[in-house]
Order: sequence, then C-alpha cells, then structure tokens
Amino acid sequence: MNPLFGQLINLLGALLLMLAFAMISQRRILSLIHLFTLQGATLVVATAVVGYVTNQPHLYVSAALTLGLKVILIPILLHRVINRLNVRWDTETLINIPTTMLIGILLVIFAFNLGAPIAKFSSSIARGTLGIALACVLLSFMMMITRAKAVPQVIGFLSMENGLFFAATSATYGMPMVVELGIALDVLIGVLILGVFMFQIREQFDSLDIRHLEKLKEE
Repeated sequence: MNPLFGQLINLLGALLLMLAFAMISQRRILSLIHLFTLQGATLVVATAVVGYVTNQPHLYVSAALTLGLKVILIPILLHRVINRLNVRWDTETLINIPTTMLIGILLVIFAFNLGAPIAKFSSSIARGTLGIALACVLLSFMMMITRAKAVPQVIGFLSMENGLFFAATSATYGMPMVVELGIALDVLIGVLILGVFMFQIREQFDSLDIRHLEKLKEE
C-alpha cells in the first residue's frame, strides 16, 4: 500500500486539529460556522481517501452523507438561526483566549499520550490519527463548557461528533451503515431541537446567554 495515502490522511487529520484550535480561539459566531463547515469538508475528503485506499464502498456513502449534512444543510440552518436571532456579534468566553489555548495544548498532549498505546493495536493505514481524533473531541468539549452562548455550544457539540467520526473512519474504516445513518439522523434532529431551544431562550430572556437559566433553578 502506498504510504503517501497514509501521510495524506495524517495531513487531513492535522488540518482537522488546526481547525479545532481555531474554533476554540474564535469569538465571532459567523466565523465559527465557517470553520465548522471547513472541518466538515476536510472530514469528507478524509473519508473518501480512506474509502479509496481500503476499497470500502460504504465510506463513499458516509462521505456523501457528511457533505450533505455537515457541509451544506447544517451550516445553512445555523446561518438562518443567527440571522433570525441577530447574534453575529462576538461571543463571550468564560475564560480568556490565551488561557484557553494553553489548556488546549495540554489537552492535545494528553490525547496523544492516551491514544499512543491504543494505536499500537490498530492495523489501519493511519493509526496515528487516533490521537488527533481524540484531541479534536477534547478541544470541542472544552469549547462547549467555556462558552456562555448557546450557539457556540451547539457548534462545539457538532465539532465533537466530527472528531468521533474521524476516529471511527481512520482507525476502524468506519461504522456499519445502519449506525452511520442513525447517527446522521440523530445529529440533524439534535440541531433542530437545539434551534428551537435557542429561540425559547431568546424569547424568555432576550439573550442567548445560558447563565440566565440559573434564574429558573433559583425560582
């Protein structure tokens, strides 16, 4: 097998990681959506490359689902949400950006150290990407818990799912098609529900800051 394909997948994984770093340091919601779209497009290319190298036809279907869902449909839905809610302004973070980046670097180091022993048992062409995928998941999770606004948290959730999908694709050559279709449907329904949730927060509190929900707990 041509080692160049393995290097290409590693390169695409590195690009996913760079986009995850860019997302945790980004304050503008519109830019977050653009970065998420780029991350989805990178995932599409990585999935197609793995499908070509391993001769796994179902990965082409997975790439097409990712293209339609995460590169086209979900970004359109997110754009419509922020247009209707008028939330193009900079997002608030619970900790400052330099501290966030430092924590992100520590999470990447932890992810690579955690994934290295597991990757030794993998026979895939790009087993080194397991650490990258885990790092993307941890960075996305950190973005979810360090943002005060609902929209960036939704994008963080979607980005975390990208990392999990990349791990499944590169390390194990994908999941069964029934599982992938179920996950795609769950993600789409989740985005629709979270969209309704954001509209309800805005209607009740005239803001998307989820810290206002603490008022309900106090009452």
